[in-house]
Amino acid sequence: MAEFDSPPRLRAEEIQAEANGGAPEGLVVFAEHQNAGRGQHGNRWESAARQGLWFSILLRPKIDLTESARLTTWAAGTVAATITNELSLDAIVKPPNDIYVAGRKVAGVLVEMRAQEGAPHLAIVGIGINVHQSAQDFPEELRARAISLAMAVGREVDRRKFAVALLRNLERTYGAAVAL
Repeated sequence: MAEFDSPPRLRAEEIQAEANGGAPEGLVVFAEHQNAGRGQHGNRWESAARQGLWFSILLRPKIDLTESARLTTWAAGTVAATITNELSLDAIVKPPNDIYVAGRKVAGVLVEMRAQEGAPHLAIVGIGINVHQSAQDFPEELRARAISLAMAVGREVDRRKFAVALLRNLERTYGAAVAL
């Protein structure tokens, strides 16, 4: 797992380059801040420095491109289950890729899958989770719709511990997500 002091941002194109250079499946890259975070349909993702978890995972799933939605379902479901199990919060997935707590968005998943000639396809799974933000950390237009884990539980959340639990759960459930 990458350290939290990783470079400020690593775009999907850069992870693609790492993949093309032979990076193994399971490469995880964390960013402490994003200045070009994005969600589904190109929507902007707010990511205040050191307030959340923003990371990408390189996968080489042996599934057809037409089945790539399975990866989104798997990742979003695993994020929601980890929030529920680790923090006793009722986290739900709002299909296809948003995770809500107390009726407000706390996390999102974005999967980009690419075909590779003569090799397994590759997928970059981007996950963003609001962990320590206060209401003031969100732009005014998002304050009524966004929440952080800390806001939801009313206390600080250990980002490293939560990240480790999430990565373990993602690894544990990945095989079933791509089983044919």
